[in-house]
Amino acid sequence: MQIEFIASFAAVTPDTAASRALYVEALGLPLTHADGDDYLHSGDIEGSKHFGVWPLAQAAQACFGTPEWPADTPIPQASIEFECADANAVQDAADELRGRGYALLHDAREEPWGQTVARLLSPEQLIVGLSYAPMLH
Repeated sequence: MQIEFIASFAAVTPDTAASRALYVEALGLPLTHADGDDYLHSGDIEGSKHFGVWPLAQAAQACFGTPEWPADTPIPQASIEFECADANAVQDAADELRGRGYALLHDAREEPWGQTVARLLSPEQLIVGLSYAPMLH
């Protein structure tokens, strides 16, 4: 497995308003969001390719296809994505981790914005993404 760089880090929040108060109002981070979307994000913070504040319901939708996080799965505190060399390398990396005994939340798939990603939950309860985002290359 060849990891190119850390593509993204996002806090996973059950309370978007409280997180907005900290990250945008108190810390003054230049986080924006699309109309009608509570996902706060920026690619303009020095030292980071992408920082976000990901609503828990959206994380659940991305991982499980439902806005409710499963009761039998620990709730994540954050998400980190490691960039692979290309889209095909994402599934290869996921297969390698599965071969080492890690349970994936889902295999590689292409998201509507063009990123290919596979995800698992780490021992620290982080959503770990193996990804390829063409816009970062």
